[in-house]
Amino acid sequence: MSITRIAVRYAKPLLELAQEKGSLEAVKKDMLGFTELCKTNRDFVSMLKSPIIQNMKKAQILKTIFDNKVDALTATFFDVVARKNREQYLPEIAKEFVALYNDKMGYQDATVTTAIAIDDQERKTFEKLVADITGRKPLLSEKIDSELIGGYRLNLGDQQIDESISGQLKDLKLKFQNETI
Repeated sequence: MSITRIAVRYAKPLLELAQEKGSLEAVKKDMLGFTELCKTNRDFVSMLKSPIIQNMKKAQILKTIFDNKVDALTATFFDVVARKNREQYLPEIAKEFVALYNDKMGYQDATVTTAIAIDDQERKTFEKLVADITGRKPLLSEKIDSELIGGYRLNLGDQQIDESISGQLKDLKLKFQNETI
């Protein structure tokens, strides 16, 4: 079974239960914090994925780290997942939970990559563009890539809009190559 399918199988019931218990926002905040911890602490992720450390020990570690710092439902969820010997999938489950939450609430993740930092007016323009394309509320993140030279690249899930100068130069190069053959 793929990791994504396992993650969805755990994230979806957690989302439904959190909504039922009225703690959806708190659990989402916990999952975002957990995802950030996994991004910044490689040792923590290595501990979760280690076959040497027993799952009950990992459950104990998770309890020590997160007890009284996360919602009770989140703490219980971590404990159940660790007891089921699925703690190595927790980073993916947290990401999938956030994705399901965003989908349920009508948000669209979007990443805009530009050659220089964008200002507030440009940010609003990109947010409007995302809303017009997807019909959803945008969650815009920004990246800077000086290799774009100018313009932008907008990623919406598996869709990409490339209006960068470097992208246009690549297209032009391909057209010239195809015409000379």
